[in-house]
Amino acid sequence: MLQALKENLSFVLVCVAVFAGLLILALLAQKLLIRDMRRLSPARHVAYMAMFAALAGVLMLIEVPLVFLAPDFYKLDLSEIPVLICAFSMGPAAGVTCEFLKVVLKLLLKGTTTAFVGDFANFVVGCSFVLPASVIYHTHRTLKGAVASLAAGGLIMTVFGSLFNAVYLIPAFARLYKVPLDVIIGMAQAVNSRVSSVYTMAALCVAPFNLVKALLVSLVTLPLYKRVKKLIRMDG
Repeated sequence: MLQALKENLSFVLVCVAVFAGLLILALLAQKLLIRDMRRLSPARHVAYMAMFAALAGVLMLIEVPLVFLAPDFYKLDLSEIPVLICAFSMGPAAGVTCEFLKVVLKLLLKGTTTAFVGDFANFVVGCSFVLPASVIYHTHRTLKGAVASLAAGGLIMTVFGSLFNAVYLIPAFARLYKVPLDVIIGMAQAVNSRVSSVYTMAALCVAPFNLVKALLVSLVTLPLYKRVKKLIRMDG
């Protein structure tokens, strides 16, 4: 019992530290790299961020497993679309905050089925897409810049998400959810027979899954952002 409490407390502290670290990183990038940030009044800033977070939280409830790519506990959602639009509109820090609020809202509405590991993964891996994409876009506010930012963010998410799964998330899921690691690897082997370890699972299942998600999110975000930007009167 005591060991379980220690493990859960350790995981919570990791979550808090990662959120704080990502938010600080976003604020530093916003201050040092982005010279022409579009500003909104505080009231509009909070209102738009809440709106985007609410949309993202609802979209996060709609999950579809891609069983031809990864085990069915990996589920595709398109909640990064409103988060990216928020980050493109209001900056990287707003994007990271929106990503966090999205996950909190989803937990309030639905709870967790993955001992919070999946929700933490959604936040961190989502930020690995949103944060670099928004920084690149705000330094090159053109259509080509938007395409390049989404491509770069999607690639970073694919690589980082795979490594993060192999090094931390999959072992953490096995430990907190009390599932032997061999069982998880076996579930991945049922999808791809070449899987033989956590690292091959990340490379052969998680990476393609993240790549498909990045592509779908990018294809929807690109045309939507231009329309939404006009509605909320962003002039960038």
